[in-house]
Amino acid sequence: MHEVRWAAMKYILALDQGTTSSRAIVFDRQGGVVAVAQREFRQIFPQPGWVEHDAREIWATQHAVALEAIERCGAGADAFVGLGITNQRETTVLWDRATGHPVANAIVWQDRRTAARCDELRRAGHAARIHRKTGLVIDAYFAGTKLEWLLDHVPGARARAEAGELAFGTVDSWLVWNLTGGRVHATDASNASRTLLFNLHTQDWDDELLALLRVPRAVLPDVLPSSGVLAETESSLLGAALPIAGIAGDQQAATFGQSCFAPGMAKNT
Repeated sequence: MHEVRWAAMKYILALDQGTTSSRAIVFDRQGGVVAVAQREFRQIFPQPGWVEHDAREIWATQHAVALEAIERCGAGADAFVGLGITNQRETTVLWDRATGHPVANAIVWQDRRTAARCDELRRAGHAARIHRKTGLVIDAYFAGTKLEWLLDHVPGARARAEAGELAFGTVDSWLVWNLTGGRVHATDASNASRTLLFNLHTQDWDDELLALLRVPRAVLPDVLPSSGVLAETESSLLGAALPIAGIAGDQQAATFGQSCFAPGMAKNT
């Protein structure tokens, strides 16, 4: 019976959540594009060097284009095998676990408000250790110092995070949380590796780096494989309970999509 149902399913839904717009693409079983929908959302610039998004707008536009793409392909959600997520990577969202509401605007990957903090970490001699563990240089680009900033500057956030009341995520985690009605708080290694908090060698959040940036482990998502079913969507959101069967940050996804499979291969966007 399962094989019959699988054979009847024709489509895969790709959610592409980018810096300036949310997009959804429907692919058929041969990899052909069947339908596309896209919507832009606000770019917020509170002061020079600061860039923010309203995470609620990210979710609203992504949900809307998913529904639109499903409708455009002319088949119901029951015709879909599942969906995958690719996303802008280092943008940092912090939200209330009980209500699902962001406690502040998301800090976008372009934002430079933590540049001075990064300078401080370099002067203190942490660059080599962080590079050894994460593969990254210390830079405001990455999510770790953005999360530290939110915990320090949103009233009550640090205490609430330590009590397990708040959740942090890059945009993939935020989408998974909303798609599952708050049941699943997860990310994948391609996004976790852009935080300054993920140890490439242990494939886990690093306690030493968490202590350095004063990030409580209770706020972090589970790190799951990039490929594989990690949850099902709430059936009311898309018309059926679709398996969420993959997550990959946009640049890693594009590298894979352009057939860079062997060490040493690269792409130039």
